[in-house]
Amino acid sequence: MFTQPRASRLVFGLCAAAVAALGAVSVLTGAGRVAPGQVVDYLLGARGDHHLEMVVTTLRVPRTLAALVVGAALGVSGMLLQTVTRNPLAETGLLGVNSGAALGVVVGIVYAGAQTGGAYLVWALGGALAATGAVLLIGSRFSPLKLVLAGAALSATLTGITSAMLVADPVTFDQYRFWVLGSLAGVPMERVLSVSPAILAGLVIAAFSARPLAALALGDDTAVTLGHRPGRTRITVTVAVTLLSAAAVAVAGPIGFLGLLSGYLARTVIGAGIGPRIVLSGLTGAAVLLGADVLARVIMRPYEAPVSLLVAVLGGPVLIVVARSRAVAAGAGDLSAVKAARGARGITRAPARLLGAFVTGPGGRAEPVPSSASRTARAPVPAPSPVPPPRPVPSGSLPVRLGACSILLPPRSALVAAVLAALAGAATVVALTAGQSGMSASQALAALRGLGEGGHVLLVQEIRLPRIVAGLVAGAALGLSGCLTQALARNPLATPDMLGINQGAVIAIMLGGLTSSAATLFEHWWTGPLGALVAAVVVFAVSGGIGTQGYRFIVTGLAITTLAGALVQSLLAWRGLGSATAIYSWTIGSLAGRGYPVALPVAVGLAALFPLALAVARPLTVLRFGDDVGAGLGVRPAVIRLLTLALAVTLAGLAIGVGGPVAFVALAAPVIAARLSGPARIPLVGSLITGAALTVAADTAGRVLIDGAEIPVGVVTSILGGPFLLWTLLSNRRS
Repeated sequence: MFTQPRASRLVFGLCAAAVAALGAVSVLTGAGRVAPGQVVDYLLGARGDHHLEMVVTTLRVPRTLAALVVGAALGVSGMLLQTVTRNPLAETGLLGVNSGAALGVVVGIVYAGAQTGGAYLVWALGGALAATGAVLLIGSRFSPLKLVLAGAALSATLTGITSAMLVADPVTFDQYRFWVLGSLAGVPMERVLSVSPAILAGLVIAAFSARPLAALALGDDTAVTLGHRPGRTRITVTVAVTLLSAAAVAVAGPIGFLGLLSGYLARTVIGAGIGPRIVLSGLTGAAVLLGADVLARVIMRPYEAPVSLLVAVLGGPVLIVVARSRAVAAGAGDLSAVKAARGARGITRAPARLLGAFVTGPGGRAEPVPSSASRTARAPVPAPSPVPPPRPVPSGSLPVRLGACSILLPPRSALVAAVLAALAGAATVVALTAGQSGMSASQALAALRGLGEGGHVLLVQEIRLPRIVAGLVAGAALGLSGCLTQALARNPLATPDMLGINQGAVIAIMLGGLTSSAATLFEHWWTGPLGALVAAVVVFAVSGGIGTQGYRFIVTGLAITTLAGALVQSLLAWRGLGSATAIYSWTIGSLAGRGYPVALPVAVGLAALFPLALAVARPLTVLRFGDDVGAGLGVRPAVIRLLTLALAVTLAGLAIGVGGPVAFVALAAPVIAARLSGPARIPLVGSLITGAALTVAADTAGRVLIDGAEIPVGVVTSILGGPFLLWTLLSNRRS
């Protein structure tokens, strides 16, 4: 049995040996035909030809050094973030720090012509500093799981801004689509040397921060008692994380999960010691990145696999494991834990108006839901009358009779639906008129009827109207899908884009289009529901089943989304520039060129699925109060959940077949509709209308905001959806 210091020395020795061995393998291995023996002879002083010299000194040695310093930088920065935020899920990629650095680099390329490693570093520092400051500012407000979701919100906004600049600049996009993969291929020695001082400074600051961080881990009050200043410590860590992450992004692009993976392994092996964990996380990060880079060169010879994809394959499962760990559950604020505690205290009585204000009584009669006082002193039940009395009307509903049929119409929901429909109509009119044509609303409406100038009629009926119809259909399907998933999980953040369902549909459609001779991707819109279904099955299977609640399964979906996103970027890198640019616009959500051939089949599917959604709405409302309450009222929870999931997945897949993964519409539409119509009912109609209106409005804004350029609708919704997600998290925290 080893003592702890001896065991630690053994672990450090093994990690250092692994780094040295992988570094040697990296220098000796490549996608070309240079044999390892030739490389060894050249390194030992033997003369070689120009090709061998170029391969070793220009390609492999700089690449190996880059993997070493970038891996160490990302590993240490992840460990620092996890410690200062007291969150085992904190990582520069997950919390948006890498996205901030990437945005800074793109801004430097577009507006300042940055091309060198030093210039990349300067711009990456600015973006990483802003993102790190935002992370630390909100870090104390959220539990571990919610902080990851807040980081996703920040990353979505920053990525949306980046995408807006890339769509308008194809030359920069051509550089970005390879750099964003986190590739180390072709990294010049000049770039590695230019960022080395920043990485060295960050590592030195991290070393001196070990003792204050150890005190801070015990709490701010304890740290002050021990003579440390928590505010100064956080500022120091911010500087270190900024230097390390910015330098890493400047060299190799944004590589996610590496900090999470390194911190998890260091914490598991070493334990509580902050200093040893920082050292081990640096060694682990370097070893993992070196190994992934070597594997990337040999797994698809003569081509290379993206390094970020391989790291995501390793880091995604680690994210899921950490999210399900007890350390996260202790401060998760997870709904499943809350509901388990409530279950231990007994099931609380559901509000009568949410259950329809009645239950079935003796003899099939409908009785009001009894209060606790009435149950205590219940009067004897009278004998049932031969003819049951009329069924009482639930509170807040008005009966509307149409001959022999009747429906219950909630006044508030009906009024909200009417107002939202009017807003959707106004958004449609604005979409018809907005643009460079200078048409007025009256001229656009006249052109819609085939009247007026020929150019206006052509523009409205053949170009704008088909696109608007596609936007209405896609937005309605996304809004309805998001409403169903939120009701299923009883969580406003459980939406197809947060759960990885959208990315599953994207990959399915892309694979269908790239492996066939079809002229466009849209001919394979029908594969979207299939890919979405596969992604949903994976997410819920890993998370614990369809009935899973809380934030753990959302973080699981985020891991699947990140992994799928890396695969999508890889597919884009293997396409030509023209094809990749068109596909990229669709993968971030775009309605350009959409028309009736794509929209009408999806509209038919939406019309067929909407009645089924209405049919499951009432059972879903009952299931808000638990399976026991639902079973007591005649609801079959497993069947309802399975049917709801199938409906939501199919709707999301159909919507993506039209306009791609338009982000955050499925999140915002149900939340807005529920706020307006109240919590009594699931706002299916309001969500459908709101999603349609939001999509058309965002698409119109993207068309007219910049003269001579068009911002895809998915970019607009990403930029606006990040703050909305953050607001939703804060609202849930206050409630």
